[in-house]
Amino acid sequence: MRSTLTDIAREAGVSPATVDRVLNNRPGVRARTREIVIEMAQRLGYIAESPNGTPQRSVPGQTIRLDFALPAGTNSFIKLLHRHIEAQALTRPDLDVRVTTIEGFNPDRLARLLQDLHGQTQGVGVIALDHPTVREAIRSLSASDIKVVTIASDILHVPRVAYIGIDNRAAGRLAGYLLNRFMGAGRPGKVALFAGSLAYRGHEEREMGFRHILAEESPNLEIVEMREMLDDREKAYSEASALLERHPDLAAIYNVGAGNTGIARALKERGRAREILFLGHEVTDGTKELLLDGTLDAVIDQNPRVEAREALNILSHAVRGLPYELHQPRLQVIFRESIPEI
Repeated sequence: MRSTLTDIAREAGVSPATVDRVLNNRPGVRARTREIVIEMAQRLGYIAESPNGTPQRSVPGQTIRLDFALPAGTNSFIKLLHRHIEAQALTRPDLDVRVTTIEGFNPDRLARLLQDLHGQTQGVGVIALDHPTVREAIRSLSASDIKVVTIASDILHVPRVAYIGIDNRAAGRLAGYLLNRFMGAGRPGKVALFAGSLAYRGHEEREMGFRHILAEESPNLEIVEMREMLDDREKAYSEASALLERHPDLAAIYNVGAGNTGIARALKERGRAREILFLGHEVTDGTKELLLDGTLDAVIDQNPRVEAREALNILSHAVRGLPYELHQPRLQVIFRESIPEI
């Protein structure tokens, strides 16, 4: 279906009359507004640029190349995000999207991948470890006018276009609030924390928020251990098994990252799945099953479908020099009775 002046006006954030003035080369429009309208008209396939620089109706403009760097491994949330990025990219003929996965929690390997994208791409989305080599790689990309967004876990003090994801500190506080409500005010108990890697600022912020609200509202609850699992379900299983042996009176577990199925396996093997309060993150096929069988009591979700959509939108707009109003995913608490479609 052919685009219309109204379509161009809506996408460019101007009136149809302004679009008409620009496309017919009439005066009364600021230079920057004229550029935005022409770029949007080209993107929608309404015009192309002729050799003398005047707009004429033709095929869509040049395809934009975007790259995404995601961690590999058994993290089901990352696999969902990967799937949504590729699925939504297929609906965008204006984009050429490639997703690369990086094995392990190695910041130098991630930094090398980012550096290798020089001259190969126009925009990069990354779930990044907060490390000096990664920060320098992002600064180098930005200095070359390659647009960068961080996804799910942010990095501060780098020239990124945007962070796309939830407020992770608020997510940790929300987990602490839920734990306190589930257990009952004033009840003493031991709590264990699990994280993928605290090299992710998002995991560190969740832990911080969780600890703060427990200190404020539940001083009777004692955090006995904090274990990093590197988002690996087998490591999660072994760490959880050892934890349950050391603390037979454990009351609750909050898992900041992935590995929920490994923790659940350890709980089930010891017959404690319905006894220990278990809170986690992200709605996946695995966590859905654990909610349904009662092993997981609640999941805090951030909707990878929205994150994929917003990453593609904000990067493509930034490359074109167009404004875009970012719509962040909302924090959602999912219980057994409110499991959404994924």
